[in-house]
Amino acid sequence: MSNDDLTHENFDFRGFDVPDLKAVTLASSSDGDQSKQPKTKHEDASKNRKHGKKKSKSDARSKKRAGAGKTSESFDDYEDYEEREAVSKADKKVSKDRPGLFAPMTLREVTVRNRIWLPPMCTYSSFARDGRPTPFHYQHYVSRAFGGFGMVIVESTAVAPEGRITPCDLGLWEDGQIDAWRWIVDGIREAGAVPAIQLNHAGRKASTGCFAVGYDGQNVPEEAGGWPTMAPSEIAFGGLRTPRALSVDEIHGLVGAFAVAAGRAVAAGFQAIQIHAAHGYLISQFLDPLSNERDDEYGGDLTGRSRFLVEVVDAVRGAVPEGVPVLVRISATDWAAGGWDLDQTIALSKVLKEHGVDVMDVSTGGIMSGVSIPVKPNYQVPFSEQVKAKADIPVTAVGLITKPKQAAKILAYGEADAVEIGRAALRDPYWPLRAANKLGIPSTEIPYAPQYVAGAY
Repeated sequence: MSNDDLTHENFDFRGFDVPDLKAVTLASSSDGDQSKQPKTKHEDASKNRKHGKKKSKSDARSKKRAGAGKTSESFDDYEDYEEREAVSKADKKVSKDRPGLFAPMTLREVTVRNRIWLPPMCTYSSFARDGRPTPFHYQHYVSRAFGGFGMVIVESTAVAPEGRITPCDLGLWEDGQIDAWRWIVDGIREAGAVPAIQLNHAGRKASTGCFAVGYDGQNVPEEAGGWPTMAPSEIAFGGLRTPRALSVDEIHGLVGAFAVAAGRAVAAGFQAIQIHAAHGYLISQFLDPLSNERDDEYGGDLTGRSRFLVEVVDAVRGAVPEGVPVLVRISATDWAAGGWDLDQTIALSKVLKEHGVDVMDVSTGGIMSGVSIPVKPNYQVPFSEQVKAKADIPVTAVGLITKPKQAAKILAYGEADAVEIGRAALRDPYWPLRAANKLGIPSTEIPYAPQYVAGAY
Protein backbone atom coordinates (compact mmCIF):
# COMPACT_ATOMS: atom_id res chain seq x y z
CA MET A 1 0.00 0.00 0.00
CA SER A 2 1.45 3.39 -0.97
CA ASN A 3 1.95 6.32 1.38
CA ASP A 4 -0.77 8.18 -0.52
CA ASP A 5 -3.21 5.44 0.47
CA LEU A 6 -2.27 5.90 4.11
CA THR A 7 -2.87 9.64 4.34
CA HIS A 8 -6.20 11.40 4.61
CA GLU A 9 -8.36 13.65 6.72
CA ASN A 10 -6.82 14.34 10.15
CA PHE A 11 -3.87 12.02 9.99
CA ASP A 12 -0.97 10.47 8.26
CA PHE A 13 -2.00 6.91 9.18
CA ARG A 14 1.51 5.47 9.02
CA GLY A 15 2.25 4.15 12.49
CA PHE A 16 -1.45 3.53 13.21
CA ASP A 17 -3.45 0.32 13.07
CA VAL A 18 -6.37 0.94 10.73
CA PRO A 19 -7.97 -2.51 10.42
CA ASP A 20 -10.57 -1.65 7.79
CA LEU A 21 -8.47 0.76 5.76
CA LYS A 22 -8.54 -1.45 2.64
CA ALA A 23 -12.32 -1.33 2.67
CA VAL A 24 -12.26 2.43 2.43
CA THR A 25 -11.54 4.16 -0.86
CA LEU A 26 -9.16 6.79 0.40
CA ALA A 27 -8.98 8.23 -3.08
CA SER A 28 -12.41 9.64 -2.31
CA SER A 29 -11.80 10.57 1.32
CA SER A 30 -12.38 13.95 2.88
CA ASP A 31 -11.83 16.43 5.62
CA GLY A 32 -9.36 17.85 8.10
CA ASP A 33 -5.78 18.85 8.55
CA GLN A 34 -3.02 16.34 7.98
CA SER A 35 -1.30 15.90 11.33
CA LYS A 36 2.29 14.76 11.07
CA GLN A 37 2.68 11.26 12.49
CA PRO A 38 6.02 9.43 12.78
CA LYS A 39 6.43 5.94 11.42
CA THR A 40 7.34 4.36 14.75
CA LYS A 41 4.99 3.41 17.55
CA HIS A 42 4.93 5.01 21.00
CA GLU A 43 7.56 3.46 23.19
CA ASP A 44 6.86 2.55 26.77
CA ALA A 45 8.48 5.25 28.87
CA SER A 46 9.17 2.73 31.60
CA LYS A 47 11.40 0.62 29.35
CA ASN A 48 14.66 1.69 30.99
CA ARG A 49 13.31 2.16 34.50
CA LYS A 50 14.18 -0.12 37.36
CA HIS A 51 11.50 -2.54 38.50
CA GLY A 52 10.60 -2.84 42.18
CA LYS A 53 8.12 -4.94 44.11
CA LYS A 54 6.13 -1.91 45.18
CA LYS A 55 4.00 -0.17 42.59
CA SER A 56 5.41 3.27 41.97
CA LYS A 57 3.89 6.32 40.30
CA SER A 58 6.05 5.59 37.25
CA ASP A 59 4.72 2.02 37.14
CA ALA A 60 1.17 3.37 37.08
CA ARG A 61 2.07 5.75 34.28
CA SER A 62 3.68 2.93 32.34
CA LYS A 63 0.59 0.76 32.72
CA LYS A 64 -1.57 3.64 31.52
CA ARG A 65 0.60 4.12 28.44
CA ALA A 66 0.76 0.39 27.78
CA GLY A 67 -2.99 0.41 27.24
CA ALA A 68 -2.77 3.27 24.79
CA GLY A 69 -2.53 0.99 21.79
CA LYS A 70 -5.96 -0.49 22.41
CA THR A 71 -9.18 0.68 20.86
CA SER A 72 -10.73 3.61 22.72
CA GLU A 73 -13.03 2.84 25.62
CA SER A 74 -14.91 6.12 25.17
CA PHE A 75 -18.11 4.14 24.60
CA ASP A 76 -17.02 1.14 26.69
CA ASP A 77 -16.58 -0.73 23.42
CA TYR A 78 -16.69 0.81 19.95
CA GLU A 79 -18.51 -2.11 18.34
CA ASP A 80 -21.23 -1.94 20.98
CA TYR A 81 -21.50 1.79 20.35
CA GLU A 82 -21.86 1.21 16.62
CA GLU A 83 -24.68 -1.25 17.29
CA ARG A 84 -26.50 1.26 19.46
CA GLU A 85 -25.85 3.99 16.91
CA ALA A 86 -27.44 1.86 14.17
CA VAL A 87 -30.60 1.58 16.29
CA SER A 88 -30.52 5.33 16.88
CA LYS A 89 -30.18 5.96 13.14
CA ALA A 90 -33.27 3.86 12.46
CA ASP A 91 -35.24 6.11 14.81
CA LYS A 92 -34.02 9.34 13.22
CA LYS A 93 -36.34 11.32 11.03
CA VAL A 94 -35.51 13.97 8.52
CA SER A 95 -36.86 17.29 9.70
CA LYS A 96 -37.96 19.87 7.16
CA ASP A 97 -37.33 22.51 9.81
CA ARG A 98 -33.61 21.79 9.88
CA PRO A 99 -31.41 23.93 7.64
CA GLY A 100 -30.06 22.47 4.42
CA LEU A 101 -26.53 22.61 3.07
CA PHE A 102 -27.17 25.93 1.37
CA ALA A 103 -28.98 27.67 4.21
CA PRO A 104 -27.05 30.63 5.65
CA MET A 105 -25.69 30.45 9.18
CA THR A 106 -25.17 33.48 11.41
CA LEU A 107 -22.50 33.49 14.10
CA ARG A 108 -22.45 36.70 16.11
CA GLU A 109 -22.10 39.47 13.47
CA VAL A 110 -20.93 37.15 10.69
CA THR A 111 -23.29 35.43 8.28
CA VAL A 112 -21.90 32.45 6.38
CA ARG A 113 -23.66 31.90 3.05
CA ASN A 114 -23.96 28.12 3.44
CA ARG A 115 -23.01 25.18 5.62
CA ILE A 116 -20.32 23.62 3.44
CA TRP A 117 -17.00 24.72 4.91
CA LEU A 118 -13.39 24.14 3.95
CA PRO A 119 -11.51 22.74 6.96
CA PRO A 120 -7.93 23.69 7.80
CA MET A 121 -5.55 21.39 5.89
CA CYS A 122 -1.80 21.81 6.13
CA THR A 123 -0.01 22.46 2.84
CA TYR A 124 3.50 23.08 4.26
CA SER A 125 4.16 25.64 1.54
CA SER A 126 5.73 28.67 3.19
CA PHE A 127 8.95 27.75 1.44
CA ALA A 128 10.93 30.74 2.68
CA ARG A 129 10.32 29.38 6.22
CA ASP A 130 9.22 32.82 7.37
CA GLY A 131 5.59 31.95 8.07
CA ARG A 132 4.33 34.17 5.25
CA PRO A 133 1.76 32.95 2.71
CA THR A 134 2.61 32.96 -0.98
CA PRO A 135 0.80 33.14 -4.35
CA PHE A 136 0.16 29.41 -3.94
CA HIS A 137 -1.93 30.11 -0.86
CA TYR A 138 -3.87 32.81 -2.68
CA GLN A 139 -4.73 30.43 -5.49
CA HIS A 140 -5.49 27.58 -3.10
CA TYR A 141 -7.89 29.42 -0.80
CA VAL A 142 -9.48 31.91 -3.17
CA SER A 143 -10.30 29.18 -5.70
CA ARG A 144 -12.26 27.30 -3.02
CA ALA A 145 -14.10 30.52 -2.15
CA PHE A 146 -15.08 30.89 -5.82
CA GLY A 147 -16.06 27.22 -5.67
CA GLY A 148 -18.90 28.03 -3.32
CA PHE A 149 -17.62 27.15 0.15
CA GLY A 150 -19.32 29.14 2.88
CA MET A 151 -16.38 29.44 5.27
CA VAL A 152 -12.77 28.93 4.26
CA ILE A 153 -10.63 28.05 7.28
CA VAL A 154 -6.95 28.63 6.60
CA GLU A 155 -4.59 25.88 7.70
CA SER A 156 -2.63 25.60 10.95
CA THR A 157 -0.95 28.95 11.54
CA ALA A 158 1.68 29.09 14.26
CA VAL A 159 1.47 31.58 17.11
CA ALA A 160 5.23 31.20 17.70
CA PRO A 161 8.06 30.09 15.38
CA GLU A 162 8.80 27.08 17.60
CA GLY A 163 5.11 26.17 17.40
CA ARG A 164 5.25 25.25 13.71
CA ILE A 165 4.58 21.64 12.79
CA THR A 166 7.22 21.92 10.06
CA PRO A 167 9.65 24.68 9.05
CA CYS A 168 7.29 25.47 6.12
CA ASP A 169 4.20 26.20 8.23
CA LEU A 170 2.37 29.51 8.09
CA GLY A 171 2.57 31.94 10.98
CA LEU A 172 1.24 35.05 12.69
CA TRP A 173 3.85 35.38 15.39
CA GLU A 174 4.99 38.88 14.38
CA ASP A 175 3.38 42.05 13.04
CA GLY A 176 5.43 41.90 9.86
CA GLN A 177 3.40 38.90 8.72
CA ILE A 178 0.04 40.72 8.72
CA ASP A 179 0.35 42.43 5.34
CA ALA A 180 1.21 39.17 3.58
CA TRP A 181 -2.25 37.85 4.52
CA ARG A 182 -4.41 40.80 3.44
CA TRP A 183 -4.65 40.08 -0.28
CA ILE A 184 -5.64 36.47 0.41
CA VAL A 185 -8.27 37.48 2.96
CA ASP A 186 -9.64 40.11 0.59
CA GLY A 187 -9.78 37.54 -2.22
CA ILE A 188 -11.75 35.08 -0.10
CA ARG A 189 -14.25 37.75 0.94
CA GLU A 190 -14.63 39.12 -2.59
CA ALA A 191 -15.49 35.59 -3.74
CA GLY A 192 -18.31 35.47 -1.19
CA ALA A 193 -16.85 33.23 1.53
CA VAL A 194 -16.02 33.99 5.15
CA PRO A 195 -12.25 33.91 5.77
CA ALA A 196 -11.29 32.16 9.02
CA ILE A 197 -7.91 31.06 10.32
CA GLN A 198 -6.74 28.26 12.60
CA LEU A 199 -4.19 29.26 15.26
CA ASN A 200 -1.95 26.51 16.57
CA HIS A 201 1.12 25.50 18.52
CA ALA A 202 2.42 22.01 17.74
CA GLY A 203 4.16 21.36 21.06
CA ARG A 204 5.98 18.01 21.04
CA LYS A 205 4.89 17.40 17.41
CA ALA A 206 6.75 20.47 16.16
CA SER A 207 9.92 20.62 14.06
CA THR A 208 8.99 17.65 11.87
CA GLY A 209 9.69 17.06 8.21
CA CYS A 210 7.52 17.53 5.15
CA PHE A 211 7.78 17.14 1.37
CA ALA A 212 9.59 20.46 1.07
CA VAL A 213 12.15 19.75 3.78
CA GLY A 214 12.62 15.99 3.89
CA TYR A 215 12.87 14.00 7.13
CA ASP A 216 9.36 12.62 6.62
CA GLY A 217 7.94 11.34 9.90
CA GLN A 218 11.01 12.52 11.80
CA ASN A 219 12.28 15.56 13.62
CA VAL A 220 14.23 17.97 11.45
CA PRO A 221 17.81 18.23 12.79
CA GLU A 222 18.80 21.65 14.09
CA GLU A 223 21.50 21.94 11.44
CA ALA A 224 18.75 21.53 8.81
CA GLY A 225 16.52 24.18 10.36
CA GLY A 226 14.85 22.22 13.16
CA TRP A 227 14.54 23.25 16.81
CA PRO A 228 13.98 21.76 20.31
CA THR A 229 10.36 21.02 21.21
CA MET A 230 8.24 21.65 24.30
CA ALA A 231 5.16 20.09 25.86
CA PRO A 232 3.21 19.83 29.13
CA SER A 233 5.42 16.91 30.21
CA GLU A 234 8.61 15.22 29.08
CA ILE A 235 6.83 12.52 27.08
CA ALA A 236 7.76 11.94 23.45
CA PHE A 237 5.33 11.28 20.63
CA GLY A 238 6.25 7.97 19.01
CA GLY A 239 9.78 8.16 17.67
CA LEU A 240 10.07 11.95 17.88
CA ARG A 241 12.50 13.62 20.26
CA THR A 242 11.56 14.02 23.91
CA PRO A 243 10.28 17.55 24.57
CA ARG A 244 11.11 19.63 27.59
CA ALA A 245 8.31 20.48 30.01
CA LEU A 246 6.96 24.02 29.90
CA SER A 247 7.19 26.22 32.97
CA VAL A 248 4.09 28.00 34.28
CA ASP A 249 5.50 31.33 33.13
CA GLU A 250 6.02 29.91 29.64
CA ILE A 251 2.43 28.66 29.59
CA HIS A 252 1.23 32.15 30.47
CA GLY A 253 3.39 33.51 27.66
CA LEU A 254 1.81 31.12 25.17
CA VAL A 255 -1.67 32.18 26.24
CA GLY A 256 -0.63 35.69 25.32
CA ALA A 257 0.85 34.49 22.04
CA PHE A 258 -2.51 33.04 20.97
CA ALA A 259 -4.25 36.30 21.88
CA VAL A 260 -1.80 38.52 20.01
CA ALA A 261 -1.92 36.24 16.95
CA ALA A 262 -5.72 36.47 17.00
CA GLY A 263 -5.46 40.25 17.04
CA ARG A 264 -3.12 40.12 14.06
CA ALA A 265 -5.56 37.85 12.23
CA VAL A 266 -8.36 40.36 12.71
CA ALA A 267 -6.04 43.15 11.56
CA ALA A 268 -5.42 41.13 8.39
CA GLY A 269 -9.18 40.93 7.82
CA PHE A 270 -10.09 37.43 9.02
CA GLN A 271 -13.70 37.25 10.18
CA ALA A 272 -13.47 34.17 12.42
CA ILE A 273 -10.77 32.59 14.59
CA GLN A 274 -10.33 28.87 15.20
CA ILE A 275 -8.21 27.60 18.11
CA HIS A 276 -6.60 24.22 17.39
CA ALA A 277 -7.13 21.97 20.41
CA ALA A 278 -7.13 18.68 18.49
CA HIS A 279 -4.91 16.09 16.81
CA GLY A 280 -2.23 15.84 19.47
CA TYR A 281 -0.84 19.35 19.19
CA LEU A 282 0.02 21.46 22.23
CA ILE A 283 -3.44 22.26 23.60
CA SER A 284 -4.50 18.67 22.95
CA GLN A 285 -1.37 17.51 24.79
CA PHE A 286 -2.53 19.44 27.86
CA LEU A 287 -6.02 17.95 27.66
CA ASP A 288 -5.05 14.27 27.48
CA PRO A 289 -3.77 12.52 30.64
CA LEU A 290 -1.62 10.28 28.44
CA SER A 291 0.55 13.28 27.54
CA ASN A 292 0.01 15.50 30.59
CA GLU A 293 1.49 14.29 33.88
CA ARG A 294 1.83 17.70 35.50
CA ASP A 295 1.07 18.04 39.21
CA ASP A 296 0.48 21.80 39.16
CA GLU A 297 -2.62 23.81 38.20
CA TYR A 298 -2.25 22.77 34.52
CA GLY A 299 -2.47 19.02 35.17
CA GLY A 300 -4.38 16.45 37.17
CA ASP A 301 -8.16 16.48 36.82
CA LEU A 302 -10.22 17.73 33.87
CA THR A 303 -10.31 21.26 35.25
CA GLY A 304 -6.53 21.38 35.50
CA ARG A 305 -5.84 19.77 32.14
CA SER A 306 -8.30 22.07 30.37
CA ARG A 307 -7.09 25.23 32.11
CA PHE A 308 -4.66 26.15 29.32
CA LEU A 309 -7.36 25.93 26.65
CA VAL A 310 -9.88 27.91 28.73
CA GLU A 311 -7.29 30.61 29.32
CA VAL A 312 -6.45 30.71 25.61
CA VAL A 313 -10.16 31.02 24.75
CA ASP A 314 -10.60 33.87 27.26
CA ALA A 315 -7.51 35.64 25.94
CA VAL A 316 -8.53 35.28 22.29
CA ARG A 317 -12.12 36.28 23.04
CA GLY A 318 -10.77 39.41 24.73
CA ALA A 319 -8.40 40.21 21.86
CA VAL A 320 -10.94 40.18 19.04
CA PRO A 321 -14.12 42.26 18.54
CA GLU A 322 -17.31 40.95 20.12
CA GLY A 323 -18.78 40.27 16.68
CA VAL A 324 -15.98 37.90 15.62
CA PRO A 325 -16.86 34.21 16.11
CA VAL A 326 -14.39 31.97 17.96
CA LEU A 327 -14.29 28.28 17.03
CA VAL A 328 -12.45 25.43 18.74
CA ARG A 329 -11.32 22.27 16.96
CA ILE A 330 -11.37 19.34 19.36
CA SER A 331 -10.54 15.64 19.21
CA ALA A 332 -13.66 14.06 20.72
CA THR A 333 -11.65 10.92 21.48
CA ASP A 334 -8.00 10.01 21.12
CA TRP A 335 -8.90 6.34 20.53
CA ALA A 336 -6.63 5.31 23.41
CA ALA A 337 -7.57 3.54 26.63
CA GLY A 338 -7.25 5.86 29.61
CA GLY A 339 -7.01 8.91 27.36
CA TRP A 340 -9.22 11.79 26.26
CA ASP A 341 -12.78 10.70 25.43
CA LEU A 342 -16.27 11.84 24.48
CA ASP A 343 -17.52 12.41 28.03
CA GLN A 344 -14.66 14.80 28.72
CA THR A 345 -15.24 16.50 25.37
CA ILE A 346 -18.89 17.13 26.19
CA ALA A 347 -18.06 18.47 29.65
CA LEU A 348 -15.38 20.75 28.21
CA SER A 349 -17.66 21.96 25.41
CA LYS A 350 -20.20 23.13 27.97
CA VAL A 351 -17.49 25.15 29.70
CA LEU A 352 -16.18 26.61 26.44
CA LYS A 353 -19.69 27.71 25.48
CA GLU A 354 -19.87 29.69 28.72
CA HIS A 355 -16.55 31.30 27.84
CA GLY A 356 -17.73 32.58 24.47
CA VAL A 357 -16.92 29.78 22.02
CA ASP A 358 -19.44 29.81 19.16
CA VAL A 359 -18.76 26.50 17.35
CA MET A 360 -17.05 23.22 18.19
CA ASP A 361 -15.29 21.64 15.21
CA VAL A 362 -15.45 17.98 16.22
CA SER A 363 -12.72 15.65 14.98
CA THR A 364 -10.84 12.78 16.68
CA GLY A 365 -7.41 11.36 17.42
CA GLY A 366 -3.78 12.35 17.13
CA ILE A 367 -2.33 12.12 20.63
CA MET A 368 -0.82 8.62 20.31
CA SER A 369 0.67 6.51 17.57
CA GLY A 370 -0.13 2.80 17.41
CA VAL A 371 -3.85 3.10 18.18
CA SER A 372 -6.75 1.61 16.23
CA ILE A 373 -8.94 4.05 14.30
CA PRO A 374 -12.11 2.59 12.70
CA VAL A 375 -11.96 4.60 9.49
CA LYS A 376 -15.07 4.57 7.31
CA PRO A 377 -17.50 7.15 5.88
CA ASN A 378 -19.00 9.35 8.61
CA TYR A 379 -16.85 7.67 11.25
CA GLN A 380 -16.53 10.92 13.22
CA VAL A 381 -20.07 12.20 12.74
CA PRO A 382 -21.53 10.40 15.81
CA PHE A 383 -19.16 12.43 17.98
CA SER A 384 -20.32 15.76 16.57
CA GLU A 385 -23.92 14.66 17.06
CA GLN A 386 -23.31 13.86 20.73
CA VAL A 387 -21.49 17.13 21.41
CA LYS A 388 -24.26 19.09 19.69
CA ALA A 389 -27.02 17.32 21.61
CA LYS A 390 -25.44 17.14 25.06
CA ALA A 391 -23.41 20.38 25.17
CA ASP A 392 -26.07 22.38 23.29
CA ILE A 393 -23.53 24.15 21.09
CA PRO A 394 -23.27 24.42 17.29
CA VAL A 395 -20.89 21.86 15.78
CA THR A 396 -19.28 20.99 12.48
CA ALA A 397 -18.76 17.41 11.29
CA VAL A 398 -15.77 15.92 9.48
CA GLY A 399 -14.58 12.46 8.49
CA LEU A 400 -14.90 10.84 5.07
CA ILE A 401 -17.77 13.09 4.03
CA THR A 402 -17.43 13.06 0.25
CA LYS A 403 -20.88 12.92 -1.39
CA PRO A 404 -23.57 15.63 -1.60
CA LYS A 405 -26.46 13.45 -0.36
CA GLN A 406 -24.27 12.12 2.44
CA ALA A 407 -23.50 15.68 3.58
CA ALA A 408 -27.13 16.76 3.25
CA LYS A 409 -28.33 13.86 5.43
CA ILE A 410 -25.96 14.85 8.24
CA LEU A 411 -27.74 18.20 8.51
CA ALA A 412 -31.20 16.72 7.89
CA TYR A 413 -30.69 14.25 10.75
CA GLY A 414 -29.52 17.05 13.05
CA GLU A 415 -26.07 15.52 13.49
CA ALA A 416 -24.23 18.80 12.83
CA ASP A 417 -24.83 22.43 11.93
CA ALA A 418 -22.27 22.48 9.11
CA VAL A 419 -20.10 19.94 7.30
CA GLU A 420 -16.45 20.26 6.33
CA ILE A 421 -15.27 18.89 3.01
CA GLY A 422 -11.51 18.52 3.00
CA ARG A 423 -9.67 16.01 0.84
CA ALA A 424 -12.54 15.97 -1.67
CA ALA A 425 -12.10 19.74 -1.94
CA LEU A 426 -8.44 19.27 -2.86
CA ARG A 427 -9.60 17.25 -5.84
CA ASP A 428 -12.51 19.53 -6.69
CA PRO A 429 -12.33 23.20 -5.61
CA TYR A 430 -15.91 23.61 -6.88
CA TRP A 431 -17.41 20.80 -4.81
CA PRO A 432 -20.27 22.95 -3.40
CA LEU A 433 -21.38 24.05 -6.88
CA ARG A 434 -21.43 20.46 -8.09
CA ALA A 435 -23.21 19.35 -4.91
CA ALA A 436 -25.93 21.94 -5.41
CA ASN A 437 -26.57 20.62 -8.89
CA LYS A 438 -26.64 17.01 -7.66
CA LEU A 439 -29.18 17.98 -5.01
CA GLY A 440 -31.43 19.67 -7.56
CA ILE A 441 -30.98 23.22 -6.35
CA PRO A 442 -31.79 25.78 -9.08
CA SER A 443 -28.71 27.43 -10.55
CA THR A 444 -30.12 30.82 -9.57
CA GLU A 445 -29.78 29.80 -5.90
CA ILE A 446 -26.25 28.41 -6.22
CA PRO A 447 -23.38 30.69 -5.14
CA TYR A 448 -21.84 31.24 -8.55
CA ALA A 449 -19.50 34.18 -9.01
CA PRO A 450 -20.72 36.38 -11.89
CA GLN A 451 -17.66 35.39 -13.91
CA TYR A 452 -18.70 31.72 -13.81
CA VAL A 453 -22.46 31.94 -14.37
CA ALA A 454 -21.99 31.08 -18.06
CA GLY A 455 -20.60 27.71 -16.97
CA ALA A 456 -23.36 26.90 -14.50
CA TYR A 457 -24.62 23.32 -14.37
